[in-house]
Amino acid sequence: MKRIFLTAAMSLLTIAGFASTTLPIQGKVVPADDPHIQYIGRICFQNPKQPRFTYPGVQINAGFSGTSLRMIAKPQSGYFMVQIDEADPFKVAFRGERDSVATLATALQRGPHQVRIMYVVEGYELKPDFRGFVLDKDGVMLDAPELPQRTIEFIGNSITCGYGNESIEMTDPFEYETENHYFTYGQMTARALDAMAYVVARSGIGVYRHYGGAKSGTPENVMTTEYEYTNLYDHSERWDFSRYQPQLVCINLGTNDLSTNNYDVNLFKQAYKKMVKLVRQHNPQAKIVCLCGCMLNGQELEIAKTVINQVVDEVHQEGDAEVYRFDFTPQTGDLYFGASWHPSIWQHQKMAGELTAYLRSLMHWF
Repeated sequence: MKRIFLTAAMSLLTIAGFASTTLPIQGKVVPADDPHIQYIGRICFQNPKQPRFTYPGVQINAGFSGTSLRMIAKPQSGYFMVQIDEADPFKVAFRGERDSVATLATALQRGPHQVRIMYVVEGYELKPDFRGFVLDKDGVMLDAPELPQRTIEFIGNSITCGYGNESIEMTDPFEYETENHYFTYGQMTARALDAMAYVVARSGIGVYRHYGGAKSGTPENVMTTEYEYTNLYDHSERWDFSRYQPQLVCINLGTNDLSTNNYDVNLFKQAYKKMVKLVRQHNPQAKIVCLCGCMLNGQELEIAKTVINQVVDEVHQEGDAEVYRFDFTPQTGDLYFGASWHPSIWQHQKMAGELTAYLRSLMHWF
């Protein structure tokens, strides 16, 4: 496996290893329900001391004082990207059965600091949860960073998740180690626009069938089924859409519906229109942008464009004028491929540049 190794030289910051919760935790433990902790994304708070989530892009932010910071999470929760103050972000992992405490920073200057944490893999199998922070004994929690005023929701498949974008070998299989949602077109676009992003995405998912699914459809595993729930494949809690009403929703679906030369165009169109109407039902004031690309090519690309254009035209005729279209430039390999021919980080950068320019103009976010 060939992959990109991301490192950060951080002033007065040391990235350390992991400690097991079988040992006493030294320092001041701050529980996950501390009011200073800021959460972004679809998160279930049925147990407020162990909020759980499955979608990439969930963020946990806070302010704190002290010289060090550690994070507590469920063992084997997966991978997070962490940024302390304005230093470069870096990756931490909860991989082993006993890895539940990760050191995020040591040797910081005394005084106030901010931490931003993003979950960067798909967690529906790992079932991660967050359990709090550990500060210096004399450390205190401070106000979290101010939230952006601009708000977006990204709905998508493996492209939106960041499947394999840290790999540089197209024949690599899926591995959590090479999926990094922080470096996806959606998050790069959100950062460029100074916007907050919620993400609802899963590799292989479509609107009427998942990758390689039956031509008649796979209704038990499509976004039209899962969109209304807080966590993927967990129907114990319906998502409360009043918690987040984005100004803009970007839908990037269809690649898997048209996969493996085993699709029904009419069923795809019906389901895509159902998806658009479902998004509109729950986000009545948002502009909706239907994206296409960048993995499709040839006949499937033309079908996707035609169907999505038809759906947008139909909803316009039915009175919804705030649905729009945008096509990414199809990837060619000139910017390398990630695992399983998915977009590389460089391809995601190109996509983000294209989408940022379009959304800036559409939303007047200058």
